[in-house]
Amino acid sequence: MTRPVLDAPVSYASAPSVSRFTRVLAHPATALVGILLVSLNMRAAVSAVSPLLGDVSSGYGLSATAGGLLTTIPVLMMGAIAPVGARLNRRFGAERVVALALILLIAGVLLRVLPGVGELFAGSMVLGAAIALLNVTMPGLVKRDFPERAAAMTGVYTTSMIIGATLAAALSVPLEHAFRGWAGSLASWSVLALVAFVAWLPQLAASKTPHAGSAQATAAKLPGLWKRPLAWQLAVFMGMQSLLSYTLIAWLPTILTSQGMDRGTAGVVFAVSSLVQIPAAFLIPLLAGRVTHQRALVGLMVTAMATGVAGLMIAPTGGAWAWAVLVGIAQGGGFGLAMAMIVLRSGSAQVASQLSGMSQLVGYFIAACGPVGFGALHQATGGWGFPLAILLGCCAIGLTAGLGAGRRLVLAG
Repeated sequence: MTRPVLDAPVSYASAPSVSRFTRVLAHPATALVGILLVSLNMRAAVSAVSPLLGDVSSGYGLSATAGGLLTTIPVLMMGAIAPVGARLNRRFGAERVVALALILLIAGVLLRVLPGVGELFAGSMVLGAAIALLNVTMPGLVKRDFPERAAAMTGVYTTSMIIGATLAAALSVPLEHAFRGWAGSLASWSVLALVAFVAWLPQLAASKTPHAGSAQATAAKLPGLWKRPLAWQLAVFMGMQSLLSYTLIAWLPTILTSQGMDRGTAGVVFAVSSLVQIPAAFLIPLLAGRVTHQRALVGLMVTAMATGVAGLMIAPTGGAWAWAVLVGIAQGGGFGLAMAMIVLRSGSAQVASQLSGMSQLVGYFIAACGPVGFGALHQATGGWGFPLAILLGCCAIGLTAGLGAGRRLVLAG
């Protein structure tokens, strides 16, 4: 089978239209810096809202349901816009899609802080769409630009994503005090997106737009993706991992405080869980690229999550630190593993974008049900036992899908 054109390294020396200055700027080192700065933005604007949600809701008189919807809308947009990303990549090229996404992200962040409830929700939709484009494009970029180190680079950029989310959550309240209001705090994250856009300009300058119908635009497209069992296994594994992560991010502190732990201690436990995600998000994809299949890693991540969830059922406060560490390892490592398997199961950069689009369409729609459904089950039953048992069932589904997705198979166009 002929290797798809998009997998071939770009030879700038043979392209007279590209200046030497641009070739220097488009060096892999500058590409890496650009990818890292872009990745820092892929969760920051969303994570910055949660610590300020009470103040935002009070300022606009939002109900608890409306406040919850404010954090759910970006997740829904990540799923809804994901299929568009692969098509835009084929039509305009990955570099231009990333640049467009960063512009949309800046616009969404600023729109969100304009006076008015409509602007608040519209801005959340725009930034969710921007993140969706980045979610879909990054696996293809990594597959194309770092083909020999795709899994390791996946670990690098997923770690950067989690660092961005952690910093945003930690700095939102101090920034609120510094800017004397939540609007200034949320708006400040547009600066990080602007820095990423500037750092991405060398890649944009050196890129070429693939023409519709050209070999570059179509050779790597995988027909019938939605009929492939492996693609569905990846999508379901992504969905279950995301559902478990978003649900526990939303509810872990509440579970602990409802069982008698004071809010301060519960906050520290939650912070530890978040910090543990960072090394896990780097190391697990790195390991995934060094083994012939990833089934053992899938089992390890699901077991860690299931043990943490079961611990919250049996001894929520007595073993809280242990459960938080296990959940954090599973959240960071599981996400990194899901993204690494998308890259490893793809035969080309465009297939990686297609597969990422499908996985994230399915995955984020599943994930959006988690926090809301968990809360509804808690309200209906008056306890945490049944909702946590449902999460254990989700672990079983994720394990089944992940064992299939972890096989040594490649989807090629």
